[in-house]
Amino acid sequence: MWRNHVKDEKLPPSNPEEDLATRFPTAYSILFLLIILVAALTWIIPAGQYERSMNEEVGREVAVPGTYETVDSNPQGFVDVMLAPTAGFYDPESYAANAIDVALFVLFLGGFLGVINATGAIDTGIRNVMHRLEGREIWMIPILMTLFALGGTTYGMAEETLAFYAILIPIIIAAGYDAVTGVAVILIGAGIGVLGSTINPFATVIASNAANIPFTDGIVLRLVLLIGGLMICAGYVMRYAKRVKADPTRSVVAKQRDAHRKLFLQGHDELENFDLSGTQKITLIIFALTFIVMIWGVSSQGWWMAKMGSLFFGSAILVGLVARLGEKKLTGSFVDGARDLLGVALVVGLARGIVVIMEQGMIADSILHSAESTLGGLPELAFINLMFWIEVGMSFFVPSSSGLAVLSMPILAPLGDFANVGRDLVVTAYQSANGLVNLINPTFAVVVGGLAIGRVSYDRWLIFIWPLLLILTVFISVVISIGAFL
Repeated sequence: MWRNHVKDEKLPPSNPEEDLATRFPTAYSILFLLIILVAALTWIIPAGQYERSMNEEVGREVAVPGTYETVDSNPQGFVDVMLAPTAGFYDPESYAANAIDVALFVLFLGGFLGVINATGAIDTGIRNVMHRLEGREIWMIPILMTLFALGGTTYGMAEETLAFYAILIPIIIAAGYDAVTGVAVILIGAGIGVLGSTINPFATVIASNAANIPFTDGIVLRLVLLIGGLMICAGYVMRYAKRVKADPTRSVVAKQRDAHRKLFLQGHDELENFDLSGTQKITLIIFALTFIVMIWGVSSQGWWMAKMGSLFFGSAILVGLVARLGEKKLTGSFVDGARDLLGVALVVGLARGIVVIMEQGMIADSILHSAESTLGGLPELAFINLMFWIEVGMSFFVPSSSGLAVLSMPILAPLGDFANVGRDLVVTAYQSANGLVNLINPTFAVVVGGLAIGRVSYDRWLIFIWPLLLILTVFISVVISIGAFL
């Protein structure tokens, strides 16, 4: 049935197994090379630090303006580079957790998906959805992107999106589109929500508190960024998806098309049956409720990776009991599912290792001090646009929205007073810059993790998204420039 959704087109002969490979370096190599690069910078950039004091509203220590001073350098050498992947998971000396909680969450998620797949509910459910949406599949894209954007703008949906790739990409491919479309719906959808954050506690609220302003200041301009950006992104992805469906050879991953269909549709794309059994219906209800509970827990109960992981672990056991899989099939399916996402878990630690090297080398504050010196005395328009680009540069090294807010806003936001630019606009420039960069940031585990699950190489993603990045950059620059004169 599904083959009817795709225009029959003669593609170059291919070996599905070989087609998943690419000459471009893997995410692991890219991240390790970035660790080496940042380590090299610790030998070049002078070490320095700001004094820090506890900000009760932010709940963390923040930098104190005017207190920067150089300190003894701590250049990172060979041993530090070799330790960085481990240190990305936990501090080898204090045993304090870094990204180990995210990595374990990914493994529990993979185990849960493995158990769900063992019931056959997903395959049958996909066929059922395609049967109901036949001829109207394109509208999945704006609807789903809007839902992810709402998650991004309200509670900073990021790592949580990793749970959706393995579910939505098969549906997108079955509809006649490609894996890049599936990745784009999730990654760009949630990303544009974070870019246009309105009440996101991990970006807007923390940054506003660090800047000593109410987080509601500037919300109108952020709504403009959110709504306008979502319309631009949804239109871009829909246009690409229509083009791919009409002519599969125009996909940026055309060579991988057969391999992706084999991997994500698992050989079931010719089956006509789409009737769910009673057990499969219950399984899908548990599946949906698990994600609903996860979103409720994160958005209102303060849940993070440990509790989300335990939720997926418990749901996997419940599904196994309901579907009567038996002890051996249940545990085997869980382990196999976790194995499928092991590479993603490793990527998380490598990405965090870059930040560890920069922190140990004490160059983050030096970069911030350089930005502080550059911005002084500029007129409104130059100030806010240069602020945006400084935050773009810093976002590559500090992808965390909350981490960048705590690092930069106490120092950079007060500079707006001297340039006659509102601190709320500085916050808007920060969050839009961070959101833009995190659509492609190789140091952001959500990007490399999502691409790994979708089996889309980083170079293919860049080829797909670079025109959209240019459009969004112009859009953001226009919006914040107008804001500087309001």
